Amino acid sequence: MSRLGDLILLERTRQKLTRKQVAKKCGISEGYLKDVEEGRRIIQDDQARRILKTLGTSQRSEAEFSLDEIAATVDLGTLAPAPKPAPKPEPKPEPVKPVRPEEQSGIWLDALSSVLKPVPIMNAGWIQVGRKMVPIQDGKIEGAKPDRVVYFQAPDDSMRAMRIEKGDLVLIVPQALPIDGAIMLVEYGAHRCLRRIKLLGNSNILLQSGDRELDAQALNISEIKLVGRAVRVEFSLT
Repeated sequence: MSRLGDLILLERTRQKLTRKQVAKKCGISEGYLKDVEEGRRIIQDDQARRILKTLGTSQRSEAEFSLDEIAATVDLGTLAPAPKPAPKPEPKPEPVKPVRPEEQSGIWLDALSSVLKPVPIMNAGWIQVGRKMVPIQDGKIEGAKPDRVVYFQAPDDSMRAMRIEKGDLVLIVPQALPIDGAIMLVEYGAHRCLRRIKLLGNSNILLQSGDRELDAQALNISEIKLVGRAVRVEFSLT
């Protein structure tokens, strides 16, 4: 059972709620909630929010939540079951030191760290402008070490011909060698951008881009730096 599943199960049991009651309020199946509690299912962040709010952890609107803040709404002191009466008198225990919100946040993120990773979102100036939680599988994200994966925010429509538009988030995994036909994040001159790679031979490559019409630029591999390979594109409907 995962630490996250332990927390949900203990709080639900303390409030004497059935899985069916919690699952119905959260809009999920009873079987899904059972798998989460028993550590057999990766829980998405929006579902985690709904379960926590159902268990009475916060009155704030869901739009105001971040995963860093979710932990600060959990009253860990109420999750531990009451100790059984001792058969013999024992020394009075020391008062329990209250857990500060920032400590609660660390505990919560530690419980999620084996299944989710906050991946930074970088702009063309290589400044972090946000982050997204990404599932980890077998200790990796898309086959790469989690701490080496980034999102690149497309700065313009120069890759619209490849279905990448301004503002789209492109998941980049490290790759130092050119891959024919792959879309890669490259640096050359004063540019940091996405380009489709075409190998020409003799250490020359073609960097392809295009808004409505395809454009290309031939360079020697020594003139550019390959940051990584694009493996996924995400966009917002708003």
